[in-house]
Amino acid sequence: MAALYLISYDLRKVRNYNQLLNTLRDWGCISPLESVWVGHMNGAATTIRDLLAQHMDADDGLLVVQIQSPGQWATMQVKNNAADWFRKHVAA
Repeated sequence: MAALYLISYDLRKVRNYNQLLNTLRDWGCISPLESVWVGHMNGAATTIRDLLAQHMDADDGLLVVQIQSPGQWATMQVKNNAADWFRKHVAA
């Protein structure tokens, strides 16, 4: 069964990151905030990190954290109906 992950990145150079964003979308992730994505993915956090790092520069930052469900969460002014997504997938 796929685990729920939060992914955040810090892109430090000006570059086209369409491949990174397309990968996250292809994995079925949603983006509640700029540079933050959440979704169900197979594999360990290190595997996800390594796959995404292929689409980033060496000096960019990347954080991959597994979210436990049920869990606590709160939102404010998030996009893409993210609160509904969290309510469904990370119900407290």
